[in-house]
Amino acid sequence: MARVIIDQERCKGCELCTFVCPQKIMVMSKSFNKRSYHPAEQVNPEKCTGCAFCAMTCPDVAIEVYK
Repeated sequence: MARVIIDQERCKGCELCTFVCPQKIMVMSKSFNKRSYHPAEQVNPEKCTGCAFCAMTCPDVAIEVYK
C-alpha cells in the first residue's frame, strides 16, 4: 500500500492534485492552514495506488508518495 504525505503548511490549495488523482481520493480540507488556504488531504488511503500523479503535479512540492 502506498503512503501519501502532504505538507499542510506548504500547500496553497490550488486543487491540481484533486484533478489528476485517478482514484479521486485527494480532496481539499475544510480547515485552513496558517496561510489561510484550504490544503489538500487524502481520503480513503487504502485506495491509493502510489501513482504519484499528485506529487508530480504539485507546484509547491507539498506532496510525497511512498510505496
